[in-house]
Amino acid sequence: MTTIKYRLFTPRLAPRRTKIEVPGWAGTKEPRRDGSHEQAWHCLPFIEGAQSGIEIFYPYDNELRVSRQGGKFVFDGDFGPNPQTGVQWPPFRAFGENYYTYQLLLDLKVPPGLAVRTEPHPRFYTSETNDVPIAVPALLRTEWWPMISFMVFKAPHEGGVHIFRPGEPFMQICIVPAEPDFELVPMGIEEAAERELQSRRIHASRETLAQETRWKSSTNTIFDGTYRHILGAARARDRAAED
Repeated sequence: MTTIKYRLFTPRLAPRRTKIEVPGWAGTKEPRRDGSHEQAWHCLPFIEGAQSGIEIFYPYDNELRVSRQGGKFVFDGDFGPNPQTGVQWPPFRAFGENYYTYQLLLDLKVPPGLAVRTEPHPRFYTSETNDVPIAVPALLRTEWWPMISFMVFKAPHEGGVHIFRPGEPFMQICIVPAEPDFELVPMGIEEAAERELQSRRIHASRETLAQETRWKSSTNTIFDGTYRHILGAARARDRAAED
């Protein structure tokens, strides 16, 4: 197991492994059955992708609304008096015309060979109001860089707004290889044929693999448990190999 150590200057940032909130940003508690409205948590690849990160929470008591009016940033929120600790105050400021920054002040120490990658929180992809802050992807080699000093966010469009709410996650951090050492090459003929055969076998066995988990949502979208069942079998195989 990889251990990530953290050091906080603002305790209420409260970093933790990203959790799926249901009810909440991942949807409502609608079962996987005919007539239910599809929810983000119904999609296992999305859930596994979300849970692979670390979520960071907005640490202030008052809501902040970030908007642009006449091409200029407006930061509408009350941070209270300057704490006189030497940190930037207020912690948000414009960064050119299309971005703004937040002084994060978070230290995440990763083992050699790894780095942290910033990205939007998964709720960005499920929001129907488009008010979720858009953290700009960045890779930081915090094995030897002892501070994430600030975070860059993409500006909302003219008339739009990003909202930072007390105790709500506003970005995600993932742990990734510092050097993505891979090359992209086409498959050979035999390997491609093997993969094609595998895909056809899965398709032909889908009714069996789904094991009565097939259902149609309220928007007539078909779902089934094929991927979930194969994943369970793959995990069981891997556990058996470790024993």
